[in-house]
Amino acid sequence: MALAAVLASFDRDYLQGNGLPRDKSYLGPMQANRKTAGDHLREWRSKRHMSQLDLATEAEISTRHLSFLETGRAQASREMLLHLSEQLDIPLRERNVILVAAGYAPVFEERPLSAPEMVAVRRAVERVLKGHEPFPALAIDRHWQLVSANAAVAPLLEGVDVELLKPPVNVLRLSLHPSGLAPRVANLTEWRAHLLMRLRSQIDRTADATLIDLLAELTKFPATNLLKPRIPPPRDEIAGVFVPFQIVTDAGTLSFISTTTIFGTPIDVTLSELALECFFPADEATAQALQR
Repeated sequence: MALAAVLASFDRDYLQGNGLPRDKSYLGPMQANRKTAGDHLREWRSKRHMSQLDLATEAEISTRHLSFLETGRAQASREMLLHLSEQLDIPLRERNVILVAAGYAPVFEERPLSAPEMVAVRRAVERVLKGHEPFPALAIDRHWQLVSANAAVAPLLEGVDVELLKPPVNVLRLSLHPSGLAPRVANLTEWRAHLLMRLRSQIDRTADATLIDLLAELTKFPATNLLKPRIPPPRDEIAGVFVPFQIVTDAGTLSFISTTTIFGTPIDVTLSELALECFFPADEATAQALQR
C-alpha cells in the first residue's frame, strides 16, 4: 500500500475513535486507585519541587490548611481542589483523578475526535496541517501517537518498515527505530538526544506510565547509524541555535526546524493533550526542494 494511503487510512481510523477511548476509560483505573485526594496533591507538589509554604503562598491559603488537606484532616471542596491543581499545573486528566478520589464527579470531558462536539477541533487541526503544505506537519496525542498528517509527510517515510506504520503509529518510535527513519537521519545522535530530552520533560510534567515505558524502549535503540559509516551532519545557518531535523532523501539532505503548537485554553482532556508538530525549512535548499 502506498505510504499516503497508509496515512490516510490511519487518519480515518483514529478520527472514528479507534485511537482514543470512546468512554471515560479513566474511571476504571480511578476506582482501583485507593489514594486520597490529599495523597495526589502531595505527590504533585513533590513533582513540582514545591514546599507546602510555596504552594500555600501561590494558592493564597495558610500552610496549616494545606497540611490538613494533604493529610485528610480537612475535606477539600471541589473548587479548592481545582484551584490547587491549577497552581500545580496538573494535567486535566489527572485533575479528574483527584476529583474522583475526593468523591466528586469529573469536571473535564474526554471526547474522541470523532464526537460531534469536536467537529470544530477537527476542522481547525486539518486547516493548520493543510495550510502548512508543502512543508511537513502532523498532529499527535499525549503518547506521541499519530492523529493526522499532511501530504508532505508521506514522501519522507519512504523505506520505513510497514510494521511501524500500522496503527497506532508512534511518532517517536518511527523516528528512532533502526527500521524507521533513523538510518536516514543525518544527525541522529543530536536529534535522538533532543527527542529523548523532550520525552523526559513530558514525563516530569505528567508522570505518565505509558511514556515512562516508551522512554525505556527508545533508549535501547542505537544512538548512531550502525548500518553505515558515521558521517558528520551538514552544518547550516541555524547551527548553535536550534537542533535541526536533517533527513537524507532522493532530493538531497533536507534540514528542518520543528515547532510545537498546543491549544491555549482547552477544557476537554483530549484537546488538552493534542499537539501539532510543524516543520519549517532550515535553509533555502530545503525550501526549494519541498516547493518542487
